[in-house]
Amino acid sequence: MCGSLSGTCSTLLFQPLDLVKTRLQTLQNKAKPGAPKMGMFTVLVNVVRTENFFSLWKGVSPSFVRCIPGVGIYFSTFYSLKQHFILDRQPNAGEAVLLGAGARSVAGVCMLPFTVIKTRFESGYYNYVSVAGALRSMYKTEGIRSLFSGLTATLLRDAPFSGIYVMFYSQTKRALPQDVTMLGYTPLVNFSCGLMAGVMASLVTQPADVVKTYIQVSPSHWSTTDAICFIYKEHGMRGFFRGAVPRSLRRTLMAAMAWTVYEQLMAQIGLKS
Repeated sequence: MCGSLSGTCSTLLFQPLDLVKTRLQTLQNKAKPGAPKMGMFTVLVNVVRTENFFSLWKGVSPSFVRCIPGVGIYFSTFYSLKQHFILDRQPNAGEAVLLGAGARSVAGVCMLPFTVIKTRFESGYYNYVSVAGALRSMYKTEGIRSLFSGLTATLLRDAPFSGIYVMFYSQTKRALPQDVTMLGYTPLVNFSCGLMAGVMASLVTQPADVVKTYIQVSPSHWSTTDAICFIYKEHGMRGFFRGAVPRSLRRTLMAAMAWTVYEQLMAQIGLKS
């Protein structure tokens, strides 16, 4: 419950950044050789001008369907693993990586079909009307495999992201003096630690996010290896960091908010996080 509530708040606030990130990555795929590169602000203005302001929240329905139960599954798994293996002590750096990666892998596999649909909604290539309609259309025209396209790239992105995030988050909090959290600044401390952890984790996992987007937008055209080779051949190493700014902003702020709300709710109901 705590995880799902935190996921609801963060998803609604930061969906426009995810849409801009996806558009940047898919525009790179369509761009002709020598065409000028579009930046984050240009894409943002173009979406508002050619569609409308609320188009920035295109894909929010599958985002809700994915994130609300997904974040709940993540935190439930994280809490269960921590209670079972770590007991009442704080995890060390290696344990934090394993906890975060394990919890994210479970949630990622469970919610992957909705991740694929969300990516397609945001890309602007598909005219799906609803999440249920998108599920039916993909199943009928492309088969069950399309709903799990990009699984490898998704796990290569999400498991390291969460592992690195939890490691930096827990270790940064541990390094702070105890009196900082005793003065009533706990939410601010949690959010600040989350921001630092999110930036590091986002940059490390950005290449896997670009590959995931390529595969999920056109799953019949790409395998993970094909997508990596194509991106490198057409765009070089820079291609793997397309959309890094909006994604880093969204993932960092979203994760920081989710963890802050989660920890506050857990403290309010008397459960240790």
